[in-house]
Amino acid sequence: MKTSIFLALVGLFSVLHSVTAQPKPPRLLVRGDDMGYSHAGNEAIVKCYTDGIEKSIEVLVPSPWFPEAVEMLKQIPTADVGIHLTLTSEWDNVKWRPLSDCPSLRDADGYFFPMVRPNKDYPKRSVVENDWKLADIEKEFRAQIELAMRKIPRISHISGHMGCTTLTDEVQALINKLAQEYHLLNPGNSDLGRAGYVGPHTTSAEKLQGFMKMLESLEAGKTYLFVDHPGLDTPEIQAIHHIGYENVATDRQGVTDVWTNVQVKELIKKKGIQLIGYSDLGLSK
Repeated sequence: MKTSIFLALVGLFSVLHSVTAQPKPPRLLVRGDDMGYSHAGNEAIVKCYTDGIEKSIEVLVPSPWFPEAVEMLKQIPTADVGIHLTLTSEWDNVKWRPLSDCPSLRDADGYFFPMVRPNKDYPKRSVVENDWKLADIEKEFRAQIELAMRKIPRISHISGHMGCTTLTDEVQALINKLAQEYHLLNPGNSDLGRAGYVGPHTTSAEKLQGFMKMLESLEAGKTYLFVDHPGLDTPEIQAIHHIGYENVATDRQGVTDVWTNVQVKELIKKKGIQLIGYSDLGLSK
């Protein structure tokens, strides 16, 4: 009798050990950036959440289609939403201005500069090539955060457009301060692994193959962030571009195609990849 009980306990221990020893599946946070830059961009971002694998949406608060973004986000109340803080208005045919009185961040026409850092195609038209003031950045970031939180109360975190939140150590310290003050997550302090397409990713077909290869490469127990910019190949987005990035419409349609692709969803399910939002990272506000 004692022997059988002992053997049963050994067997139970073996089963429990086997279960606990199983590696945790990889986790993937799929983030769609730039909501607000266009109507078709807004449509694509919502589609990638409702019909696809996107889990976080980043909103450009000063952008021209922000009011529509606010209304569209009401239709998807479970979506994780972040403030995509910006100091730039990069497109040639559509522009946006700061929300605050911050003269050191405006170009001669009153718009944001097109670039954060020097760019040969836009000489002297980056933030760092002009006499920017930290006080102006703080004033503008506060204005963006407060408008976002007023219009989209469930805002959870901060992210940076075109790397503007990592401009200098001073700016990074400012972001930490603002995140704490407004009780927002600052994912910049996390150890998320960055995932990207594996191989060429110019066309939709290349994007699909590169994304599938990326999914295959994810390691068990690790957490990854994949960032891209959904869009639709419409006349509106065909008119949106800047020097060096002229194929915006076809490029961003490719992102939408991949994130809503049945094969992608099936591979994620097959590999047991967990799709997560920022709230699943366990970061403190």
